[in-house]
Amino acid sequence: MRTKHEIGTRERIVRAMSRLMQRQGYEATGLKQISQEAQATLGSVYHFFPGGKTELTIEAVRHGDREFADHLRAALERVDDPGQAIIACAHDLAEGLRESGWLDGCPITTTALESAGRVPDIQRATEEAFANWRGLVSDKLRRSGFPEDVADDLAHTVINTLEGAEMSAQVSQSETPLRLAGRHLARLVDSYR
Repeated sequence: MRTKHEIGTRERIVRAMSRLMQRQGYEATGLKQISQEAQATLGSVYHFFPGGKTELTIEAVRHGDREFADHLRAALERVDDPGQAIIACAHDLAEGLRESGWLDGCPITTTALESAGRVPDIQRATEEAFANWRGLVSDKLRRSGFPEDVADDLAHTVINTLEGAEMSAQVSQSETPLRLAGRHLARLVDSYR
């Protein structure tokens, strides 16, 4: 893993914004705080993101999308059986959340909620992220023999349920919501075989 000094300034700014959005949302995150967190000047933030906070937020959403997609893909590929792979994913999310002190939930949920109906460009970026994650689950299910329409419907249910369970786990500071969601999603997936 590269240190902060080995990562370029632009990337540090994007990662800082992504982390801050994850922990406190879009509205509560200011450009001055982002520059401090990224160990960059405020001028650098404006240099790399002349479109301001909206442009930076879209890039941070894309970063969060890629980051979560990598974790999701790894969990889904680690286990052949799709139901068991979903359980593994839920367990990974639960452990990661616990290890972060219940701070690092979904990298874009709060921003998605804050931008819905208000900031169309950010809303579009968050929907693209959710669609990407659904696509990964759907691909896993199709490779496991599920028809495309069933795989797509189940993928919506899996992502929606994991998102809700992650939020519930964060609020309750307990792994239980995610672990239960994983088990029940696996049963649902198995019922379609």
